[in-house]
Amino acid sequence: MPINVPANLTGYAAAWSIVFVWSFWLIVSRVANDSGLTIYDLAAFRYGLASLVAVPLCLYYKPWRGLSLKKIAVVSFILGPIYILTVFSGYKYAPAAHGGIFMNGLLPLISIVFAVFITRMRPSFRQLLGAGMILVSAVALSFDASVSSGADAWIGDILFLIGALFFSSYVILSERWQLGAMQIIFCGTIVNAVIYLPIWALWLPSGIATAPMGPLVLQAIYQGFVPNLIGLLFIAYASRTIGNGNTSFILAAVPGGGAILGALILGESLSLISVFALVVLTVGLLISVRKRKPLPA
Repeated sequence: MPINVPANLTGYAAAWSIVFVWSFWLIVSRVANDSGLTIYDLAAFRYGLASLVAVPLCLYYKPWRGLSLKKIAVVSFILGPIYILTVFSGYKYAPAAHGGIFMNGLLPLISIVFAVFITRMRPSFRQLLGAGMILVSAVALSFDASVSSGADAWIGDILFLIGALFFSSYVILSERWQLGAMQIIFCGTIVNAVIYLPIWALWLPSGIATAPMGPLVLQAIYQGFVPNLIGLLFIAYASRTIGNGNTSFILAAVPGGGAILGALILGESLSLISVFALVVLTVGLLISVRKRKPLPA
């Protein structure tokens, strides 16, 4: 007999799976600067390699039939080269820990602001309290990471914050427009590949020819397939089943996940400030996530 798994349960599972995906992405992106690849190569992997999987699927399902030209343009822009190149550029100025803090740790705050001004929804006391605790943990993590930062780290932080605004817009639209998996793949991958790849091939600098094989394969596989296919689909599913508010709060655990993976994989140490911030962040997440009835499929 088939086993019926509650949509809320699978939605939370998808959101927490993304925490691991994005935490590990911080580690992969952290070592990308030593691979000899340019940020333009990483963006080409993100759109070009993912299209190898996306094109056959989209030709079969024809997801454009359920999308207006306006929605295609908006979603493609939000998930497009401007967003991803802004994020990759941030790593040139600020440490990777700041990427997790400003791109994911502040998602709940951005989600609340968007909810207030776009949907006129008033956040609950628990959400405000949780968001405040998450903000405190983000500030603490940022202060701790700034010890090893350069004088231009603030430039990277601003770029990461811009990336968070793009990403929050995507999370909200996934729920409001009820975007399907193939629609996201079509807009986020194929449309952007058609626009970006010719520009990259003709005019943008590349380090693929001289990059060592090991780092090249790692970046190609992870940047090309994991975040742009698995990541975006899981986020869209979580947003539809448990809501963009809950999804944003759970994704705020990425800075902590990145710090833990950094300690385990790269041997980075966690100071007392970092441990305190991670505890506060976790408590903020637990009290902020609220139950929500899943939207109809």
